This record gives sequence, structure tokens and C-alpha cells, in this order.
Amino acid sequence: MIERVHEHLLNELSTNTKTDTVFVLASIALNLITLGINSGVSSGRNNGDNTATIVMFTFVALLIVVNVVAEIGLIRGRQTRVKLLNGLLKMYQDQGVAGYYDPSLLGDYRVRYNLFMLVVLFTGLIGMIIPFIIR
Repeated sequence: MIERVHEHLLNELSTNTKTDTVFVLASIALNLITLGINSGVSSGRNNGDNTATIVMFTFVALLIVVNVVAEIGLIRGRQTRVKLLNGLLKMYQDQGVAGYYDPSLLGDYRVRYNLFMLVVLFTGLIGMIIPFIIR
């Protein structure tokens, strides 16, 4: 039975990693695409037309929503990973093999999540701010 629990925890960790990867890559891709679109729109001629401004603000709203969802997803992913790893550590202690897993990895994962969140945040900010500066 313990093998099934161990396998389940490892599968959950794998799913957690894949989900976090999707959040990060999708956010960065959308941030960069929106940066390109809004930069193109803002550098074009407006001729008194407010359509470009409406398009830019629509993409900014999209960026805000997607980045907030990604940040919340990463926070929850970090919390889930800590719980799963703590469960694995407890299992390893109970089985007498805890010496093979370095608990300092938990701190490394926290740093990694913080870096992911920082990248998502700053690419989002750049995607929102630069087109308005160009304008």
C-alpha cells in the first residue's frame, strides 16, 4: 500500500510541475505577444481615432486577468508542492530512508517559484507599460 501512496504523491508532483510550466509559459507568451501588438498599434497613426486606444486597453485588461490568474496558480502550486513534499519526507522518515532526500530542497523550490512569479510579473508590466511610452 505504501508503494501506491508513494506513486500517487510522485504523480501529483509531476502534475503540479506541468501545471506550473503551463502557467509560466502561457503568461510569458501572452505578455510578449501583447507587447508586440500594442507596440504596433501605438506606433501607428491614430488620426483622431480612439479605436487604437480601446484595443490597447482591452489587451491590457486581458494581461491583467491572465497574469493575476497565473500568479494565483503559481502560489497555489507552491503550496501544493510543499504539502506533497512534506508528505514524502514524512513517508521517507517512517520508512527509514529520509537520509536520501535533502530537506533544503524545499527552500530551493520556494526560490524557484518566486523567480517564476517575478518573470511573469515583469513581462506583464513591460507588456503593459512600453506601448504607452511609445505612444
